[in-house]
Amino acid sequence: MSKVEESIELEVPVRTAYNQWTQFEEFPQFMEHVDEVKQLDDEHLHWKVTIAGKTEEFDAEVAEQIPDTRIAWRSTSGRQNSGAVDFHPLGDNRSQIMVALDAETEGAMEKAADASGFAARQLRGDLKRFKELIEQQGSETGAWRGIVERDAS
Repeated sequence: MSKVEESIELEVPVRTAYNQWTQFEEFPQFMEHVDEVKQLDDEHLHWKVTIAGKTEEFDAEVAEQIPDTRIAWRSTSGRQNSGAVDFHPLGDNRSQIMVALDAETEGAMEKAADASGFAARQLRGDLKRFKELIEQQGSETGAWRGIVERDAS
């Protein structure tokens, strides 16, 4: 299992960063290995990704969502993965997002890439592209402000 944590500071309010992150279908704009995300309903997503030249699909559910604070998820099919994004205000027009990911690695090539820090570099790049996207736009392209409460499992 690969565990990665990265954070980045943004020159936008926490509400703007959070709102943009709720636009899951736009993830391919800044996540390099994400080909497509389809939002099935408020809590369920279907992902198509390409990892090490291999295309994979999986379903995931939003396990917890608190506006301007946190979004957490876990896979429900395919390769096991889970994570959370925490949003922190740093002032009126600045914020920080912190991402923690756990993902199952498969095969010797992925395990070697994981050991070399590839996942951390990939996440860092994705966060830099998110920063560029949201700061250039200046505002979010949409928002979902609903709450998903953590279940007891």
